[in-house]
Amino acid sequence: MTLTGIFVPLITPFAADGAVALDVLARLGHEVLDDGAAGLVALGTTGEPASLTPAEQEAVVDVIAGVSRERGTPLLVGARMDLAARPGVTAALSLVPPFVRPGEAGVIAHFETLAGTVPLVIYHVPYRTGQDLTPATIRRLAAIPGVIGMKYATGSVDAGTVDLLGDLPDGFALLGGDDPVISPLLALGAPGGILASAHLETRSFAELASAWRAGDAERARALGNRLAGLSRALFAEPNPTVIKAVLHDHGRIPTAAVRLPLLQAAAGRLSGLTPGRAPTPR
Repeated sequence: MTLTGIFVPLITPFAADGAVALDVLARLGHEVLDDGAAGLVALGTTGEPASLTPAEQEAVVDVIAGVSRERGTPLLVGARMDLAARPGVTAALSLVPPFVRPGEAGVIAHFETLAGTVPLVIYHVPYRTGQDLTPATIRRLAAIPGVIGMKYATGSVDAGTVDLLGDLPDGFALLGGDDPVISPLLALGAPGGILASAHLETRSFAELASAWRAGDAERARALGNRLAGLSRALFAEPNPTVIKAVLHDHGRIPTAAVRLPLLQAAAGRLSGLTPGRAPTPR
């Protein structure tokens, strides 16, 4: 399977009593798919997986996998490799080993070992992991059987990015993972992105990807500039605190609660953000 389009890494909504609101999670999944998302991500960073119990993690994956099966759309699962083997899951979203900085040869060896278990989308986010990867190393990772893509979140679009996108193996999807710079990455040929910001204005993000694929640069530039501003506002405090506050303000989730070590976003962060989408009854 070649991954294309906009994937939404779903938040984990909490009810007033602090429990995971699984019915709301399912509704959110359907809403973003209704609005043009190509697929979903469960237990990505946006979903606060480290603050969930193992049972909660399993319940979240089961609910989102059910939505994905019903809709016939791909699903990536982060945090736990064992959950990526469940029915309805397309691939594991697997982080480059963080903190230890094993070197590029160590990263390659790590993913050569993992790739024999389930299909993998590698998550490359050097400003969190402390491990940089050259374009040559990413191409070596892309050539590993079972590696089908990468969430590419280096914080910028530079000469290395241009070099990389100019020569990638068939069947390997380099998906943008830095929301404010998704438009230039799509312009260079990335097939899509994994974007927390796409909880809001999902249709516009999907249209942005379609516009660049169609070569409609004028439309894409206008959309990209506006959506970059939205993304910067949504990431003004630690993710997903602002996104949750806006979703709650729009009536799409029951609370804006996050779990420690996160704290709820300041109320002033909601000013001027995009109007909400009315929840779709299901």
